[in-house]
Amino acid sequence: MEEEKLRQLLREVREGRLSEEAALEGLRELPFADLGYAKLDMHRGLRRGQAEVIFCQGKTPEQTQGIFQKMLGHLDNVLGTRASREAYEAVAQVAPDATWHPEAKIIQVRRSPQEPAPGVIAVVTAGTSDIPVAEEAALTAEFLGNRVERLFDVGVAGIHRLLAHREQLERASVIIAVAGMEGALPSVVAGLVPCPVVAVPTSVGYGASFGGVAALLAMLNSCASGVGVVNIDNGYGAAALASLINRRPA
Repeated sequence: MEEEKLRQLLREVREGRLSEEAALEGLRELPFADLGYAKLDMHRGLRRGQAEVIFCQGKTPEQTQGIFQKMLGHLDNVLGTRASREAYEAVAQVAPDATWHPEAKIIQVRRSPQEPAPGVIAVVTAGTSDIPVAEEAALTAEFLGNRVERLFDVGVAGIHRLLAHREQLERASVIIAVAGMEGALPSVVAGLVPCPVVAVPTSVGYGASFGGVAALLAMLNSCASGVGVVNIDNGYGAAALASLINRRPA
């Protein structure tokens, strides 16, 4: 949308509907908008193909509201992660079309469709307890214009559950595998499919899982090739990476 705003400003100047001074004022905030408590990177979509996403955790509801309001002055679609109900309620005051997904802790404002990506991202979890992180990944991937298929609770403790969906897994362009405990699922999945696997360790597990560190180390030491690993509980990061892979030209 940053590119669209630039083109719109140029058209209005050429057509005489906007003065050069007004156009310069409109461009002034495109590199970044300074709110004092936040500097919003308005050029990220032009550089990266994915606009800045708001990490709401640690921000006050008022700060989150202000960031959403400013970004929505430039973008049609804005995403916030790790959001509380209080943050959502504050955002809804300035963006009544905002939606909140409590399980994934995501706030979305979607006012225009994304260009659809050609392939499918499969989001797979080892257990039901991993679903909140998986939903953060799935909703983010959908927000970025990807078609997503969900496959939950197919961990290695009952591997026949995973193998029953082998054809579905083989059709995916990218797979996001989400697992806690011993974190074995991504290795098993990567040994079955021809596509990249993005592994997400979760903090699910008993004491010796060390809040997801055991799963993280297991995934980093995967004997299967084609596995990339993101940080513990980082569903958003997994989706951003999977979307970039899914959108690469064949």
